[in-house]
Amino acid sequence: MSRRKKQHGPVNHERWLVSYADFITLLFAFFVVLYASAEVDNKKIARVSAAIEGGFQQLGAFSGAKGEAPRGRAQTGPTNQAPVISPAVAPPIIEHDAGGFGPPDVDKLKRELEEALGEEIQKHEIEMRVTPEGLVVSLREVGFFNTGEAVLLTGGQDTLTRIAKVLNARGFHIRVEGHTDNVPIHNGHFKSNWELSTARATEVVSLLIEKHGFDPSQISAAGYSQYHPITSNETDEGRKTNRRVDVVVVARTPSPEAKPSPSVAAALPTGQ
Repeated sequence: MSRRKKQHGPVNHERWLVSYADFITLLFAFFVVLYASAEVDNKKIARVSAAIEGGFQQLGAFSGAKGEAPRGRAQTGPTNQAPVISPAVAPPIIEHDAGGFGPPDVDKLKRELEEALGEEIQKHEIEMRVTPEGLVVSLREVGFFNTGEAVLLTGGQDTLTRIAKVLNARGFHIRVEGHTDNVPIHNGHFKSNWELSTARATEVVSLLIEKHGFDPSQISAAGYSQYHPITSNETDEGRKTNRRVDVVVVARTPSPEAKPSPSVAAALPTGQ
């Protein structure tokens, strides 16, 4: 018997095109995903950039009108950018101490005290200086206290009376601070400079309250020993300067009928 010859169909030489087309399709899809991701990032970057630029304009860092690009720089980004996001403006912070509103008029107060204490200032028994807290009236140990003691001398009480008339008439909040030099003290009354400095501050506070009618809620006492010097303790003159009682004017109390201004009221928590 003769064998039958197998019949084969025509050979397709273009089958590779199918795989190639699938590869191109996948590659196209991959680039579409990358492009879409890049577009999202650009929009986010544009929004962040606009918000930052708007914040600087609010702070006055850029000159020109609001929304205007800084000089020498062209506006960038798509035209359909998100609107500029302005930072929230916090209410003004009004510093007050124990019910006092705002700092005292330092220059005016200093002039009044200079008129009342001219003689003591010339003798260098009193010095005045302005600090971020307010006006500081320094009563040096000379003329006010005997060394190592905390009882105010008679001459010092007369001077304190003139100081009290100026301060109490205006309703100031004050803090009385006692300071010493760095020489250790050991006597029958005080074991350390801490006790001496605190006792001197308390003595002045007691006189202001009991003799001059200061409101106890508007005055306080503090002792700092040798740790807040205003000059070096290496010389006798420096140690004399550091032995002092400071009367610090920290705030002014409003009169009973006065009301806080709208800006102050806005800054206070509800219920005050």
